Amino acid sequence: MIKVNKLREALAAKDFVKVIAGINNFDLNKVKNVVIAADKGNASAVDIAARQDIIELAQSLTDLPIFVSSVDPQELKIAADCGADALEIGNFDKLYHDGLRISAKEVLDITGRTIALVGNDVFLSVTVPGHIDINEQIQLAQDLEYLGVDLIQTEGAAIANVQSAGARGLLETAQVSIANTIELVKNVDIPVMTASGISVITAPLAFAAGASGIGVGSCVNKLNSTIEMIATVKSIMDTVKSEEKAETVSLGQGCPSLGRA
Repeated sequence: MIKVNKLREALAAKDFVKVIAGINNFDLNKVKNVVIAADKGNASAVDIAARQDIIELAQSLTDLPIFVSSVDPQELKIAADCGADALEIGNFDKLYHDGLRISAKEVLDITGRTIALVGNDVFLSVTVPGHIDINEQIQLAQDLEYLGVDLIQTEGAAIANVQSAGARGLLETAQVSIANTIELVKNVDIPVMTASGISVITAPLAFAAGASGIGVGSCVNKLNSTIEMIATVKSIMDTVKSEEKAETVSLGQGCPSLGRA
């Protein structure tokens, strides 16, 4: 419960950063490196696949809140029983890579069955598919909020039209997920987390769009060494904290003029 409270506090402060190992990443050594990077890089949480040995490995390496991702309610129930701090219905990239698409109806069905198995006391995050029409995304997010979901996650990298390299390519990769964030934040009262294609370059844009947190995956888990992973997570966290500090200073500078008026 202490971990979940810290998770909620980071979301409320709008500086939450989740490092994603991957829903289909069952390589224990790679998962270990990602968890260590999240821990040493001072991230807010780590997200791993739903398998008992992977959960136990993560628990042995960090005190960060552990998200477990799956699209199988039974797997999520087992993960909760194994001590996962938060459950994530999402990270649908594996489905997309297999040429599949998940519908709003299917997401609602998986969510309902998961809640029936684990109850409403377990922290639950659900990804709204980035490929469906934005009005359907908004309706799904509102339906999920009604069901008692704690966090909405956006996505969009899988359908982004990326034609450029470098910084421009990073912006193109993240733009769909960030645009979806803007729309969902306006229409639900629960926190929204921007994920899918987010990097140190685009993290500030996600928070500017109203996100309470971000999920970073490939910009960390595709790197070749733990040292590189740690450095990247630290860089993202520094960027997030710098944005927060800049906003605080800006607000503070405005107060004296009010007092003099």
